[in-house]
Amino acid sequence: MKIEALHKFHDADFSKEWVEKFEPTPPRIKLFETILKQIEKVGRKKTSILELGIGPGFLADYLLKELNTVTYEGLDFSESMLKIAAKRTAKHEKIIKFTQADLINEVWTEKLKKSPDVVVSTWALHDLFNKNNIFNVYKSAHKILPKDGVFLNGDFIKPEESNHEYEGGRIRPSEHIKLLQEAGFKSVKCLEEFEKDVENPTTANNYACFKAKK
Repeated sequence: MKIEALHKFHDADFSKEWVEKFEPTPPRIKLFETILKQIEKVGRKKTSILELGIGPGFLADYLLKELNTVTYEGLDFSESMLKIAAKRTAKHEKIIKFTQADLINEVWTEKLKKSPDVVVSTWALHDLFNKNNIFNVYKSAHKILPKDGVFLNGDFIKPEESNHEYEGGRIRPSEHIKLLQEAGFKSVKCLEEFEKDVENPTTANNYACFKAKK
């Protein structure tokens, strides 16, 4: 058995059906809370947040309800997902912007509307297919962040102890840490693993939150 999820997020109907089936569970909300706590520690008067792979906007909506002194930019390659995210976060329209860009096939950093203080991502980078693509995103994120800028990635992983076959983008926590360090980040750590199940993995469990500082 291979643990992988195949998506067609450029297809508006697929995106709509996928979002209708997705509901943030308590463990997933706990991941949001973990990210929120780390952003609150940044301590800037006006924190600029960039989300890579904003998808339907669940994380953005959660963070913007909790954070008052931020601006937000949501990046995604899917136009249909950006429309869904914009609708979900409409009440925050004065402080959120959206950018369509492909993390693999274009220089996405040149399309950003604002330089971020914090870069976040959830359940997105594993869809970049392999470690090299993830590494390139880590390098680009390091490049655009200021000194002491923070990168927070909550993503599906392959547990360290697992012998199951996973899709190329679902890599071990130790591999994420190594890639972040090689990209130039310091103070790299895995903050927590969520819904860990080594013996009976699915496409929806086994994810972790990583923190790295420039």
